[in-house]
Amino acid sequence: MERSGGADELARRIAGELRAREGTRAAWNIVIEDAREGYARISMDVRQDMLNGHETAHGGMIFALADTAFAYACNSRNVTTVAQQASIVFLAPARLGETLVAEAVEQCLAGRSGVYNVRVRNAAGTDVAVFQGVSRAVGGPVLKEEPIN
Repeated sequence: MERSGGADELARRIAGELRAREGTRAAWNIVIEDAREGYARISMDVRQDMLNGHETAHGGMIFALADTAFAYACNSRNVTTVAQQASIVFLAPARLGETLVAEAVEQCLAGRSGVYNVRVRNAAGTDVAVFQGVSRAVGGPVLKEEPIN
């Protein structure tokens, strides 16, 4: 069912609302670059307080960035959806001052479950990590004023 403003506009509004609700938004300073139905691209600058003992971005920060892009993509249809499972492979270090971009792409939906792949890259285009998340729709709208798909 197409809503006024379109499915992609709704996805952008949902991503913005989820970001506004996140207690970590101020600490991470995540920027939503794009959000569409089944898709999200976000970015985050690596700061000193995000580094591990090897002076590279802490894996938990990279996972959190990927997980956030996953959340925006899997909630994009205005059905409250949570992570059922997630895994990540770290491929290259991220360094202080780099901007990381996480791009989440829906691979498939089956009933209440979905599979999403997220690539995390630096500004040079180097793959830093690959994340795969399995979502589970738990029901109810993210945005209360919108009808559920």
